[in-house]
Amino acid sequence: MTVESFPNAWHAVVDHLREAGVSVLFGLPGDDLEALCALEKAGMRMVLCRDQRNAVCMAAGYAIQSGRPGVCVVGKGPAVANAVGGLLEARSAGAPVVVLAGGTGTDRRGSGAFQELDQVPLVTPVVKWAHRIDHPDRVVPAVEKAFLLAGAGAAGPVYLEIPDHLAHVPVNRFREWTPPALVGATAVPGTGPAVAALEASRRPVLLVGGGMRHRNGDGAVESFADTAGAAVFSTASGRGTASEEHPLFCGLSGLYCPEAAAELWRTTDLVVAVGTALEETATYGWDGAIGAETPVVQVNCDAGGLSTEYGGLRVVGDGADVLGAWTRALASKPPDESWLAAIARCRADVWAHTEDRLARMAADDGLHVAEVLAAIDAVAPPSRILVQENGLQDMWSYFYPYHVCRTRGGSLVPSEQTTLGFGAAASAGARLAAPDRPVIAFVGDGAFATVRSELPALRREGVGVVYVVLRNGGYGWLHAQVTSRGLDHRLHPFAADEEEQPEGAVVRQKSQLEDALRDALATCEQGGGPAIVHIDVQLTDTPPGITGLDGDFPSHANEI
Repeated sequence: MTVESFPNAWHAVVDHLREAGVSVLFGLPGDDLEALCALEKAGMRMVLCRDQRNAVCMAAGYAIQSGRPGVCVVGKGPAVANAVGGLLEARSAGAPVVVLAGGTGTDRRGSGAFQELDQVPLVTPVVKWAHRIDHPDRVVPAVEKAFLLAGAGAAGPVYLEIPDHLAHVPVNRFREWTPPALVGATAVPGTGPAVAALEASRRPVLLVGGGMRHRNGDGAVESFADTAGAAVFSTASGRGTASEEHPLFCGLSGLYCPEAAAELWRTTDLVVAVGTALEETATYGWDGAIGAETPVVQVNCDAGGLSTEYGGLRVVGDGADVLGAWTRALASKPPDESWLAAIARCRADVWAHTEDRLARMAADDGLHVAEVLAAIDAVAPPSRILVQENGLQDMWSYFYPYHVCRTRGGSLVPSEQTTLGFGAAASAGARLAAPDRPVIAFVGDGAFATVRSELPALRREGVGVVYVVLRNGGYGWLHAQVTSRGLDHRLHPFAADEEEQPEGAVVRQKSQLEDALRDALATCEQGGGPAIVHIDVQLTDTPPGITGLDGDFPSHANEI
């Protein structure tokens, strides 16, 4: 017996979204507006974007912050092509995003139809699953599978195409919707080779990646670190998983490792990496730090996320469950006191070095990027979420403790792809995912330019994001590379003078900074939509250890 009949596929899909608890969508739908008709009838909220890539990035920001699927609706042809950049970032970031796209109907394929494109092969390399529904009877199982796969195992984006002909035929649902209930990976036993390696270690380091987001609610990371006596580091995407105020936390790994903490990597005898694929930025400098004989024990819920670049054991399992089992197995093993002392010394040195540098900046008349981060820390509540980009000067926020993530889930960064403008757009999704927490987007002016067209929609929707825009005139990283290569920057103007009166507050002096930030936070909390604070910065104000001006640093920043 028919449970329910819908006028077309879009109404059936929206019914599933409502049943799945989806409260907000992002996108720029096709010009037939069938998706909007279904959403309006169901009373569901849709943030109408002006750019499909921004829409996918907003959905990814929502998904990363909430741990629930972010949903994006786009049209067909060039709309799907424009969404690919966002899908690339979502796939690399492990964001459970469901993209619902239009498509050419079966009756028109091959006829030279308007905006006809074979879209599934286009998106397949950047999603977990891509599928085109061709028959109304396939709508129900296809949409359920899309949501199941987006969140299962290593989360990521999926693509579901709803061709035009399905907007004109009824869809029947012959059973109740089945929720995408997922069974977590079974914990490995508390014995075996991995535990033997842990018991033998006297100087362990624990590296926590973005795969542990939303998996440390019971403090499994900190409990394991305390029991094993491990120095704790985070990848950039893993920030906000472990407490950065914990006495064993020493900063980020690889490219963003504080210089004063490098001793721990040079002297460790075991690295435990949980929820990270050990990408280049997370392991930058390892060749000169940890020895080839140093084992790396990896834990990932998906075998595809385990790196084969390093020796050591590889465990497929849920990170929280595995750490919990190992904590219980190591309960009778006392930590090495000399290693704990070394961790405490390095952590103290990291903080002392930062405080000394900030003191020297304070004595200087100029306004420094690190001082902007310090002002955010002073003015914004600990519950804030800092959403970052990955350009030349916003990278200051990657260096602990210039920026300290004070609460769980308080940091959101681009993936290893570092798509320009991802953070600027994702911050809107993060705000909708956590409406009770202030969201601050720490972005360069080049990245901010990519999201400027979305500001009217964010105002209309009351999405209160504070945009702290570092103004160096454009793409600072590329400008720095031009200078370092001896090229004429007048012929290659990656950075140029910004307009004299940009929208929002402009801060040029230290005395203006905290008041401007307070006003922006107040505007957002009062439902006034986004607020913008422009900060004039110098191209020479580069983060610690960023020596790319002479060409010896990997060109990874998002302006490239």
